[in-house]
Amino acid sequence: MAMGMTQETSRQGMTDGHGRRIDYLRISVTDRCDLRCRYCMAEKMQFMPRRELLTLEEIAIIADRFIARGVRRIRLSGGEPLVRRDLPELARRIGRHLGSGTLDELTLTTNGTQLATHAEALHDAGIRRINVSLDSRDPATFAHVTRGGDVGAVLDGIAAAQRAGIAIKINMVALRGVNGHEIPDMLAWCDAQGLDLTLIETMPLGEIDEDRMDRYLPMHEALADVRQVYALSPIPHRTGGPARYFGVEGMRVKLGMITPLSHNFCADCNRMRLTAQGRIYMCLGHEDHVDLKTAFREGGAGAVDSLLDRALAAKPARHDFVIDGVHAPATRRHMSVTGG
Repeated sequence: MAMGMTQETSRQGMTDGHGRRIDYLRISVTDRCDLRCRYCMAEKMQFMPRRELLTLEEIAIIADRFIARGVRRIRLSGGEPLVRRDLPELARRIGRHLGSGTLDELTLTTNGTQLATHAEALHDAGIRRINVSLDSRDPATFAHVTRGGDVGAVLDGIAAAQRAGIAIKINMVALRGVNGHEIPDMLAWCDAQGLDLTLIETMPLGEIDEDRMDRYLPMHEALADVRQVYALSPIPHRTGGPARYFGVEGMRVKLGMITPLSHNFCADCNRMRLTAQGRIYMCLGHEDHVDLKTAFREGGAGAVDSLLDRALAAKPARHDFVIDGVHAPATRRHMSVTGG
C-alpha cells in the first residue's frame, strides 16, 4: 500500500493522509454482550471464538504503542466490556499512563448491567468518566429494545458509579416510534441526577432482524420535539468525541448530539478503532482494516508501528452511511464488533 504523508513524531501525534490529527483510540475488548439491543445486533448472534481474541495483556501492550505514537485518549468498549473477565485489571494497566502524563484520559462505554460490581475498581484504575447506554427508563420499553434487559440493574450501576466518584453520561439512541417521545423526560431526569445526555442516530452497521429505516429518527426531528419543551443553545463543550453540545435553559445538564447521517462529523475525525480480534479499523463506516494481531504475534510490539503508518495512510475522508430502505448496511460488521 502506498504511504501517505510523513508521520509526525510521537510528541506531536499521528496525522492521517487528510491532515487530521489522530489522538483517540477506541478499544473493543469483546464483541459479546449480555443484552441484544435491536438496533445493534441480531437476536441470534454468532460471536467470535474466544481463542481468536487478543489477550488482555496483548491489548495493553498494543495500547502502549498507540500511546507512544501520540494517542492521548483511550476508550474501552465492546460489545459489553464488563463481560470480559479482568477488565478492571486492563484498565489499571493502561491507566498507569495517566500518572506519567502520557495519557490524558481513559474512559469506558458500558450498558451498565454489571457496573455496580465494578465501579470502585474502575475508579481505582483511573477511569473518571463513563458513558452508559440507556435508551429508556421505562421497564417495558427497555426490555423491548434490549430483548429482555432489566433497567433496574442499569440504574443501580449508574448510582454505584456516581458514589465511586465517576461522572456519567447517558447515551440514548433515538428510535422513531419507540423512545422518541421520552427524550424530554430523559433530559429532565439526567439533570436531576447530575448526568449529561447524548442523543445518537442509529447507524447502518450489520444485518439486524428489523428494517432500520422504520426506526431511524433524524436528529433535527428529535431536537424539534425537545425545543417544544426546553430552550437550547449551542455551547463549545468538547470531550474528544464527535458529539456537538447544547446547553439547556434552567438546567445543569449538557445535551450532546451524535449525527453520523444527518450531519456527519468526518472532517474532524480524530480516532481509530482496535477490535478484540486485533484489527485496526480506520473508519466505523468502512470494512477496510489492518490485521494487527498476526503481525504483533509474529513480530512483537515493534511490528505495530509500520502497521499504524499503513492504517493512517488508508484512513478514508468520510464514511458511507446511508439509511434509505434500499441500500444494504455500510458494513457487514455489527456495532458490537467495533463499539460505535
